[in-house]
Amino acid sequence: MLPVASPEFSSSRVSCDQSAESSEKSDSASRRQFLGRAAASAAGLVAIGSTASARAVHAAGDDTLRVGLVGCGGRGTGAAAQALQADANVRLTAMADMFADRLETSLATLQKQQGIGGKIDVPSQRRFTGFDGYKALFDSGVDVVLLATPPHFRPAHLQAAVDAGLHIFAEKPVAVDAPGVRAVLAACEQAEQKRLSVVSGLCLRYHQGFRETVQRIHDGQIGKITTLYANDYRGTIWLKNREPDWTDMHYQMRNWYYYTWLSGDFNVEQHVHFLDVCAWAMGDRYPAKAIGMGGRQQRTGPEYGNIYDHHAVVYEYEDGARLISNTRQMRGCRNDMSARVVGTRGVASFRESRNGLTIENDQDTWVYQGEDTNIYQKEHDDLFASIRAGQPINNGRYMTHSTLLAILGRMATYTGQEITWQQALNSQEDLTPPNYAWGPAPEVKIAVPGVTKFV
Repeated sequence: MLPVASPEFSSSRVSCDQSAESSEKSDSASRRQFLGRAAASAAGLVAIGSTASARAVHAAGDDTLRVGLVGCGGRGTGAAAQALQADANVRLTAMADMFADRLETSLATLQKQQGIGGKIDVPSQRRFTGFDGYKALFDSGVDVVLLATPPHFRPAHLQAAVDAGLHIFAEKPVAVDAPGVRAVLAACEQAEQKRLSVVSGLCLRYHQGFRETVQRIHDGQIGKITTLYANDYRGTIWLKNREPDWTDMHYQMRNWYYYTWLSGDFNVEQHVHFLDVCAWAMGDRYPAKAIGMGGRQQRTGPEYGNIYDHHAVVYEYEDGARLISNTRQMRGCRNDMSARVVGTRGVASFRESRNGLTIENDQDTWVYQGEDTNIYQKEHDDLFASIRAGQPINNGRYMTHSTLLAILGRMATYTGQEITWQQALNSQEDLTPPNYAWGPAPEVKIAVPGVTKFV
């Protein structure tokens, strides 16, 4: 899984006509009230056991769910396509991104995709750019937002979406530092109180085979878990050459993956998937501490920012179980993306491939042979079904804690110290830049184990 979402926002945004904007806000408020009442009615039907379709309660009014995309890179574009296929009456009505060219490319790609072109209505006045573009999008009359910018921006975008009363799809990870983690936890609690759906981009949890394998682990088919392995060995990814008119901030934003303040390092940005699978297998229990090592072996040039190209972390649980995490991004090496869970009675294996989900124990061998779920589509199908039924999904707790699990690993590799879960959760290290503006960018400091301090 290579998420390639970009935050593409520029310092100026297209402004709407004042009177049209005022009318749109009024229409939006009325629609949200209607949808809220309809959802509550649907929930009531479910509660009394009615077999009537929840969607029937929308028939008397405008039941179109209006979607806004924030972050128009590859992953954001994919999420928008999946959202438009998830429900019969859904429309993409607004888009926001750091750079106008990325937004226009995304829009053109979506308009060409078979089956969804007729569900796109994003005129120029609802195409927003700039660091504050997401604010204009949230105020444009949307009901659902897809948050697919680089992870640094997720906490602020999530909080603003909850404040605006919007349902949310949030790509993983949801933060790059502990202050961001704490902010997302609080925002997701507020979303629960407001009965808003928050669906996570940790898409392996939406695979039927992964679900069945985890359930068998929870049912005791491998006994008590003693050791877990999470591997993410892959090659290198994209790199964008600097253009003459780019400032330092332009360059970092275009190459966001290589800067810890934007991506969290790839141990957080990508390896979070299989770390989350291990946490899930453990019943969403998280380790007490971690120690590890990492560095830059192949990606050593300044064009690769300040992230590492390998991390190796051992996490330890209170009961003595250990999670051994290894991740590497280097050319010419063997790839392996998997998780393995060892128990007192057997072993469970997780791979994203046909027959890659197995359990071997002291009695027999089980191999998943069921549906090969389109996990990217499934998460959106479930999100929109939850909105229609008035039964919100909230993935907030696990998506945030698994993000912290990955950040804890980075803290251990960057400092060379043993770091506890509580230390990581309460860390005061804030990677937010001094300001969001074109021109200078945050200083590029490469962590040195044994020298870099835990904050």
